[in-house]
Amino acid sequence: MDPSLVRPNINAAASRRPGIIRRYGPDTAFMTFVALLMAFLYIPIWILIVFSFNDSRSLTWPLSGFTLQWYEKLWSNTQLQEAIGNSFYVASCSTILTLCVGVPAALALKKFNFPGKRLFRRLVVLPITLPGVVTGISMLNLFRLLGFNLSLETVILGHATALLAVVVTQVSARLERLPKSLDEASADLGAPPVYTFFHVTLPNIRSAIVGSGLLAFVLSFDEIPVTFFLTGRDNTLPMYIYSTMRRGVTPEINAVGTLIVVLSLILIVISVLATRDTNNGRH
Repeated sequence: MDPSLVRPNINAAASRRPGIIRRYGPDTAFMTFVALLMAFLYIPIWILIVFSFNDSRSLTWPLSGFTLQWYEKLWSNTQLQEAIGNSFYVASCSTILTLCVGVPAALALKKFNFPGKRLFRRLVVLPITLPGVVTGISMLNLFRLLGFNLSLETVILGHATALLAVVVTQVSARLERLPKSLDEASADLGAPPVYTFFHVTLPNIRSAIVGSGLLAFVLSFDEIPVTFFLTGRDNTLPMYIYSTMRRGVTPEINAVGTLIVVLSLILIVISVLATRDTNNGRH
């Protein structure tokens, strides 16, 4: 075989390699980075779930066996159950309070012009930009000045103050995407403002309300700095876990974490279904 015929083929293949690397190299590097990032985020969660079924109290590998006894002991731990109930109570009430204040605030920022509007927008966002320690200490001083006793209710007020910006920013962003012609068309047809809100505005911002509410619930559920300064004798779940960390992570804590992961997945499904229904309604 003539070597002069082989050499051009080799040169042509070598010339194509830089093109292949240039074409697929960035995508491969990006997908590798995403895979490593997802592994860094989710492998600890899977480890927590696996060790919640471990037969031994020690967090060692390999597992000594499979058991459900930690979930059974979870229901006999009254202090842990009380902490879980307090966390759900605080997160639910603070979320409702945040939505009741945040949605009207977002509507006011969108529909009305009033003196100090720009300052009001900055002040609403300010609490979430501050460290939780600063918010907790400032709220503690306020409650002491007013003569309030520290309790779960003061924690609710602190969480609602800190998380108000979550609802206002997300609902405001959705309102900015709505054309003014919708409200104008409803008014031209003789609909009062209340009817326009419930039948025109609310269906278009429902997914933003649901999403911000779920985010506020999750952030309130695992909040520690503000809770540390504002709670009284009642413990929430993060405070209970923080107090037991001195003795190490117990299998009951792993079981609670697994149940919280399952609850989070349920909330995500609910959020997706609510958003999908909104999108279908628009079509």
